[in-house]
Amino acid sequence: MTSDSGAGISRLQFGAGTSSGPVDPQGRTIIADAVVAKIAGLATREISGVIEVGAGTARVVGALRDRIPGARINHGQGVAVEVGERQAAIDIGIVAEYGVALHELAVAIRHNVIAAVERMTGLEVTEVNITVFDVMLHEEAAALTDDVKPRVQ
Repeated sequence: MTSDSGAGISRLQFGAGTSSGPVDPQGRTIIADAVVAKIAGLATREISGVIEVGAGTARVVGALRDRIPGARINHGQGVAVEVGERQAAIDIGIVAEYGVALHELAVAIRHNVIAAVERMTGLEVTEVNITVFDVMLHEEAAALTDDVKPRVQ
């Protein structure tokens, strides 16, 4: 796999320079860094106890985007990835539900993210760093989403 970090795209050549077999004569598979970030973000949100992914600024921008009718959710929000030739490192920021054991939450997130990224991309995930930016009561999170109502119905 070769990496073009300037464009945010990683080229994954199955078998090229690895022990996985001969080079596929039919072509290469290219996986953009944003795809890895999106997979990691979705896998993080699947874990019970994660209220939101991202730090304060990312959450505010996400809340503003949610107010715009027809705007798409950015599933890669709060996730940074570094993709090399055959490996990826991932940094994730979260807001956790109050009362959840944060160390156990981090283990569950790591397990889910590593499984999803490795299964879907074929990249080896070398590390998943998790930063807990805040804790919230589940009721607080629900109140925040209730306050954000679309302008047009």
